[in-house]
Amino acid sequence: MIETALDGPVARITLDRPEAHNALDPAAMAEIADTLADWSTRDELRALVLTGRGRSFCAGAALGDMAGTDWSDNPLTRLCDALEAFPTPTIAALNGGAYGGGVELALACDFRIGTAGMRAFVPPARLGIHYEPAGIARAIDRLGSQMARRMFLLAETFDAEALHAAGFLDHLVAPEDLEPKATELAATIAALAPLAVCGMKRTIVELTRGSLDATAARARIAAAFASADHAEGLAAQRDRRPPVFTGR
Repeated sequence: MIETALDGPVARITLDRPEAHNALDPAAMAEIADTLADWSTRDELRALVLTGRGRSFCAGAALGDMAGTDWSDNPLTRLCDALEAFPTPTIAALNGGAYGGGVELALACDFRIGTAGMRAFVPPARLGIHYEPAGIARAIDRLGSQMARRMFLLAETFDAEALHAAGFLDHLVAPEDLEPKATELAATIAALAPLAVCGMKRTIVELTRGSLDATAARARIAAAFASADHAEGLAAQRDRRPPVFTGR
């Protein structure tokens, strides 16, 4: 159910199980995690787009396929942690509704583009399930504690406009404009200095997790100042031309 593609500096993962609202079984979660691990070593990548096919973006874990799962080591949490920590910025291009763990998968991305008519809700309270603390923490960090209360304690359904107003969506577009907007955003990221962008993303992730390595962050700052990309940025500004960054 997973399609992957590399197009120059942009990587793409497409969830392709529309008949099940792109719900993820253990094999799909493992495949996405393995793909992220492989791509994380590719220096040429500048952005990652995650999207789905059909009427839904993702319905989270396919609970009917999760019999025997060791929930003390939640595979969806591990996947979302890996997506959140992916070295380059990530874009969730939400082709439709996000439900349950699909909401967390979107929140694990750096940016989210939604489509008119979509909706989102997290139903564990309706099913007698206690959601993973890591996923609740992700929602609190991105949306605030009151929005998280509405999401988890009320199992409230949010329409596209409410998701945009709450900051869940960075952009809200017509369905036919989703792909062009995702391409535009990925191109914007790809045109920026990758050492600076990836370094600052890592710092943001560590700060939100309360795990900042201050020494490593200072080393990233020094490396960016000493880079050829910094020199190129200054030269481009002086010459009034677009910079061409190489990641060095």
